[in-house]
Amino acid sequence: MIVFRDVYKAFGENEVLRGFSLDVEDGETMVVIGYSGSGKSVALKHIVGLLDPDQGSVDVDGQVVHELDRDALRALRSQIGFVFQFSALFDSMTVWDNLTLGLKRQKLSQREMSERVRESLARVELLGTEDKYPAELSGGMRKRVGLARAIALRPKYLLYDEPTTGLDPVTAAVINQLMIRTRERLGVTSIVVTHDMTSAYAVGDRIAMLYRGQIRQVGSVEHIQRTHDPIVRQFIEGRPEAGADAEAAAAGGPA
Repeated sequence: MIVFRDVYKAFGENEVLRGFSLDVEDGETMVVIGYSGSGKSVALKHIVGLLDPDQGSVDVDGQVVHELDRDALRALRSQIGFVFQFSALFDSMTVWDNLTLGLKRQKLSQREMSERVRESLARVELLGTEDKYPAELSGGMRKRVGLARAIALRPKYLLYDEPTTGLDPVTAAVINQLMIRTRERLGVTSIVVTHDMTSAYAVGDRIAMLYRGQIRQVGSVEHIQRTHDPIVRQFIEGRPEAGADAEAAAAGGPA
């Protein structure tokens, strides 16, 4: 279970998270939506200790992440797969080398690494690409390699940062199906950060909207789709009205 408890995080005078609280249950896929720059990716980085909160805490399986020593943090990170927005593959390395980079840290044998690579690439339908370089792959294929690298670690948790950004609708649908199958077959707990509502509805068990540094609303897909909250409604419908208008409506006052 992942628990954000009243997390605050600022960069200089820019307050990004302002009392962010959210519980992610074991086995579920939690989708976090919100405007660009709202702090979605910042929240993810707290889970793996890439950022420490200014106030509050992030607990993973009862461990307070920012209180862990180096060895304990390394052990925690070994249970977490991170699928980055732009895949974050090393251009000078083949697909094989990209996938085995993390496996070498687990001190697996060559045979075990080979089995993990083949199994992971098979799950994302990319067997046979082991000797290719990222530049030889399409954007969708690079996203799938990024997912394969994450699941090769056999993690308990998977964190997705804008997994469908920059993809055409058909390729995005393929990525959505891969995320669903990964959860079903591996039983992982996932957090998906996105502004793509088609993806959010397809993969999420619950959806939480981050707005002005806090969770504005959280609930099932059906609950979010039927929401009467004007801020959430404006976002999920992609309406261009000024935020002040929606804020006024939320407060019951004139726009």
